[in-house]
Amino acid sequence: MVGFYFKNGDKEELKLAQFTGEPTEHTIIPFGKGICGQVAVSNKNFVVQDVTAQENYISCGWKVKSEIVIPIFVAGQNIGQIDIDSHTANTFTEKDERLLEYICEKLSKIL
Repeated sequence: MVGFYFKNGDKEELKLAQFTGEPTEHTIIPFGKGICGQVAVSNKNFVVQDVTAQENYISCGWKVKSEIVIPIFVAGQNIGQIDIDSHTANTFTEKDERLLEYICEKLSKIL
């Protein structure tokens, strides 16, 4: 799945917006919960090469083996993030992380 989660108004939670891939029941994620919720609090990229090694992981599907989440900042505020799941473990590289940072930076100028 590739999806965008955005802060849900004034609530301390994220809401799934546009996405592609298998449907997920995790359309609302509280801050601090799962990889996306942790990024909402830390304001830092989170690359998980093996989701089974993460205690605070929310599974969006049994096929997911790795995940990368990059925050989107507008005027210095974390307003959301891009979340990409992979069916392959150890799949995300530093180049992927830099590319997604670039995409989020460009997206923030549109938002």
